[in-house]
Amino acid sequence: MIQRIQTLYLLLTTILTSLLLALPFAEIVKDGAIYLFTSTGITLEGAVKQGTIVVLIAILLIVALHLFAIFSFKNRILQKKIVLVGMITLLGVFGLIFYYSYFSFAGARISFQTAFIFPLISIILDYMAIRGINKDEALIRSIDRIR
Repeated sequence: MIQRIQTLYLLLTTILTSLLLALPFAEIVKDGAIYLFTSTGITLEGAVKQGTIVVLIAILLIVALHLFAIFSFKNRILQKKIVLVGMITLLGVFGLIFYYSYFSFAGARISFQTAFIFPLISIILDYMAIRGINKDEALIRSIDRIR
């Protein structure tokens, strides 16, 4: 399981996505107030000003999907489908982060943090995992032809 490169890609994606739960996505400055955008909401001095429960649920779903994909290494077709659903959900999370940052606070100055690029890095890692799964599948099929 862990010796396969796609498992390492999926593990890195799981770690990066889990970090999204703890790290802030952006700082939003509007009218002199500094709002902090995290997975639990947009807060001002600890008080939640706008809830982002959809982002939190999507991140938890992505982590669960990737953990399930790591442990479903014997069924490569299912693993590939799960990773593909995870990639689409990561795109949705990136879009939601963008939406909440720009359209919730019109005219605000937004300073994105490092965690903002984690979904994009995770999408790239998922693509590389799918390529590794395809290579494993091709190898298995070629061995079956030899027998």
